[in-house]
Amino acid sequence: MEFPFLEALRRNHPAWRLIAADHAPMIVAFLHRAFVTRNVRSVRQLELVAQLDDYLHELERQDAGSPFRRTGARYLESWADDEHGWLRKYYVAGDDEPWFDITPATEKAIAWLVSLEQREFVGTESRLKIVFDLLHRMVEGTEVDPEARVQELAKRRAAIDAEIERIRSGRMDVLDATQVKDCFQQMAATARGLLSDFREVEQNFRDLDRAVRERIATWEGSKGTLLAEIFGEHDAISDSDQGRSFRAFWDLLMSNARQEELSQLLEKVFALDAVRALAPDQRLMRVHYDWLAAGEVAQRTVAQVSEQLRRYLDDQTWLENRRIVQLIREIEQHALALRDAAPSGLVGEIDATEPELNLPLERPLFRPAYVPRLDATGIEAGDEDVPADALFEQVHVDKARLAAHVRRALQTRPQVSLADVIAAHPLEQGLAELVAYLSLAVDDRNAVIDEARPQILVWTDPVHGPRQATMPLVVFTR
Repeated sequence: MEFPFLEALRRNHPAWRLIAADHAPMIVAFLHRAFVTRNVRSVRQLELVAQLDDYLHELERQDAGSPFRRTGARYLESWADDEHGWLRKYYVAGDDEPWFDITPATEKAIAWLVSLEQREFVGTESRLKIVFDLLHRMVEGTEVDPEARVQELAKRRAAIDAEIERIRSGRMDVLDATQVKDCFQQMAATARGLLSDFREVEQNFRDLDRAVRERIATWEGSKGTLLAEIFGEHDAISDSDQGRSFRAFWDLLMSNARQEELSQLLEKVFALDAVRALAPDQRLMRVHYDWLAAGEVAQRTVAQVSEQLRRYLDDQTWLENRRIVQLIREIEQHALALRDAAPSGLVGEIDATEPELNLPLERPLFRPAYVPRLDATGIEAGDEDVPADALFEQVHVDKARLAAHVRRALQTRPQVSLADVIAAHPLEQGLAELVAYLSLAVDDRNAVIDEARPQILVWTDPVHGPRQATMPLVVFTR
């Protein structure tokens, strides 16, 4: 924390500028109410403007000499510009109305100011236990000696067995109200802190997406070099400590078993008398769903980077193909211009449309042709009488006759289904005739084939007996 670093931080960091702003109390109070208290990540412009106008009107009623004279819309535009950077203004796909979200720097400033508020209860026991748990986890997780790890596990098993015996003997340790409140406050702070971490992770990927867009817009080199640089930066973020931790957290949270376990634990905790005495925010009951929503936003930001790369490759391929076609057309135009008046000594004639190249060293060696040998010995003339009836029992379906059946049915009604036609004129040639009816429906522009509504058609085959087929609803109309 040297002086030059702090001086640059005071001039450039949005969180410091927010705390030092003239209207910082109004700005922080409103953003805390609109985003942090309601646990909302994004708000539409019209809704946020209405909230800010109502808040400014409320301040004016409390103090007639209120210095806040601008409209809510002008305040939001000012807070979202590059000079301040307290809000992020963006558009979502398919919506022409802008959305607003607080930046990670703003959330840090708000969290620091909230920490200055004097609390009625400050717990330290739970944090001390967290320190011990983390130290034990690091020591055990980095131990490479198998014997040492086995001894540690045996010690833990002995402690668990001793606790089981104490519980069976009627001696059971239960947390008192103070300890419950301490643990709950620590849990709530950690849960809200995770949402803040999501904003910071999302901002890192958003900065990468913005850098990709800027680099693509000004790039003049090869595609391979650009992709290598972009993928290098993407891998650097993904493989960083923050990126690996985010992936591990996301994989853990996406487990259905973990989600159900969190829901059950939160319900049991909020039912405790000590927790109800704290009047906790009920939105913490679904904080794991808020984590999912926040993580999904971060994942969509990563997907935008891939979409930009794919669009860049598609555009480059289109431009290259267009350039090739343009060169071919230029060659054709030059050839047509020189067809009638070819300059002497510059244009030659060839006997074919393309030159034929004969490279002596690429000629294959002589290979004699393979002559198959046919062994005709042992073949005897057969005297079996093979029936040829199957060659003459071909089925011919008269589609004109079937079309006449449909036309006669439509003479008395505006539409008729295939089932009605078959009921009036039973199938005589079985499945082949049914397929012919479907062919008529496909070729008829007025026919409707509804695959969402299946129908069962029944007919009697002279050889196999009763048959049925399940097929889409076919309706013939005039």
